[in-house]
Amino acid sequence: MSLPKGFELADMDALPGNPVPAMLQWLDEATQFSGKPNPNAVVLATAAGDGQPSARMMLLKGLDARGAVVYTNVQSRKGEQITANPKVALLLHWDALGRQIRIEGSVSPVTDEEADAYFASRTWGSKIGAVASEQSRSLGSREELAERVIETAMQYPLGSDVPRPAHWTGLRVSLDRVELWQEGDDRLHDRIIFTPDANGESWTTERLWP
Repeated sequence: MSLPKGFELADMDALPGNPVPAMLQWLDEATQFSGKPNPNAVVLATAAGDGQPSARMMLLKGLDARGAVVYTNVQSRKGEQITANPKVALLLHWDALGRQIRIEGSVSPVTDEEADAYFASRTWGSKIGAVASEQSRSLGSREELAERVIETAMQYPLGSDVPRPAHWTGLRVSLDRVELWQEGDDRLHDRIIFTPDANGESWTTERLWP
């Protein structure tokens, strides 16, 4: 495997007992070395009440001991599926670095203060899009979308305050199971699983066969 100059693989036998610092380091190194425009791109996999799975790419916007955070319109298809079944999975993959992070957990909303702060940090155009879009609903034409955006932009001109829609917020995925995966020669990869103890203050680690 050819790695970017200056990048070194992790010593998987020396990972900390808590996966969060390692995940944050891997995200930081992905930003430095992956060469991709969105190193925080993450797959969010959900399943409807009938078990039908669905997956889409999103952007990871927060990660700490409480969980991993993405933002979305909760009236979207993914939001409806999460309402029916709050157990989801996340996947971050960096092919150039031979690494991936898998997270499985349950979804809970972020606080209004967190959602407001992140929404305020977005560009005016992104805010207008979030207000205008009826995400995942049937759209008659591209022209209909353009008209809705123009109407919303006229309501909130450039430079004005665009309020966060109540249906647009952050989803926090708990760290019920975390896997740090690193590519090895001859497909003999390293896989380390972290699962939190009942008190949520310590972790159990386990190495898996590749």
